Amino acid sequence: MQRVLDIDLDFFLADCCPLAEFGSRPALSGHEPWDEGDVCAFLDWNCLLSEQSPVRGRIFETHDSALCYWQELIAAGELHVPFSVTHLDAHSDLGIGYPGPGFVLNTVISTRLDKRCNLSRYYAMHELDEANYLLFALGMRYIGELINVRNPRSREDVPQEILRFDERGERCAIHLESFASRLFEGINGKEPVVPYKEYRDYTQFRAEKPFDFVSLAMSPRYAPREADGLAELIKKRIRD
Repeated sequence: MQRVLDIDLDFFLADCCPLAEFGSRPALSGHEPWDEGDVCAFLDWNCLLSEQSPVRGRIFETHDSALCYWQELIAAGELHVPFSVTHLDAHSDLGIGYPGPGFVLNTVISTRLDKRCNLSRYYAMHELDEANYLLFALGMRYIGELINVRNPRSREDVPQEILRFDERGERCAIHLESFASRLFEGINGKEPVVPYKEYRDYTQFRAEKPFDFVSLAMSPRYAPREADGLAELIKKRIRD
């Protein structure tokens, strides 16, 4: 299974920022970016990135563009479904807020598989955005494993109805299933149970091997302007 590292710049902040208005940026106070040395150490040691061997990737303004990038790679035959995603972010991007998981659970996964991946339709309906694109990627059956590495001050934001738990009560999988989807199992088959692992303590995460692709979202409404300089450190570890 190929491996994708999916980074949001707000992971590298002292605390999660409240969402800024369009065209504005969050205040710096309380949301200071990490020291550059700490960022480089985490990228090099924990994520196995290096300036000497940059990984194929791209930088976006908003995180939902990662889904568009993955579709581009899939269409080119360079990224094969399903693939593993390591999500480095202050947020889960699994749709806890508006519009919530309902659209994916009731509309996307009850659609024929060959019709699910129409991003233009979802954008036109104002259902797909930077806070829920991973839920859509799961609904399209792109993701075969999801590893969620949290900012130390991340809030609880994973919809409980999509989580599955092991015998110890630990989160172990994501399963997108609904009454609507079960009606179409004769056409689509059962929705896959996707292994899920969450690192609330980011220091405990270390990639098992180098990634095949990496992306970075600047997410300007979620990070103060002073954090933008950290993108240059990540950019040095990405190639076109």
